[in-house]
Amino acid sequence: MNIAGARGLIKPTLRIVLAAFYAFAGYMHFAAPDPFLSIMPDQVPFPEAVVFWTGIAEILGAIGLLQPFNVHLRRAAGIGLALYALFVWPANINHFVLDMARMDGGGLGLAYHVPRMFAQPVIILWALWAGDVPLRRAQSRLA
Repeated sequence: MNIAGARGLIKPTLRIVLAAFYAFAGYMHFAAPDPFLSIMPDQVPFPEAVVFWTGIAEILGAIGLLQPFNVHLRRAAGIGLALYALFVWPANINHFVLDMARMDGGGLGLAYHVPRMFAQPVIILWALWAGDVPLRRAQSRLA
């Protein structure tokens, strides 16, 4: 395989990896909801319903990202997953704060939480890129 062929496999492969990540995470919302409930900020109403519906959203986003038939649906999935990653960031921050405040030292530690905080913007951009969402404004045809 030549370099151009290998480059042509990068985006579809990374799209599959991201979709698999989201599909698995969505499944885990149903199979083991307790970890998700434990990091939910207290201000979120109906936490069980939120965990359920966010699991549905992740699975539907993964399906939309993988489907090859409609670029608009793939873009909508990419935008949806990016927004999802943005909106769950407060739960991740809440988890970080609660974990670091534990007096027994049983938390996951900085080696887990700091990369997770930096990964969130990467995941947001990855979802947009994998969803074929144009990240630059189209140039005017009049220019």
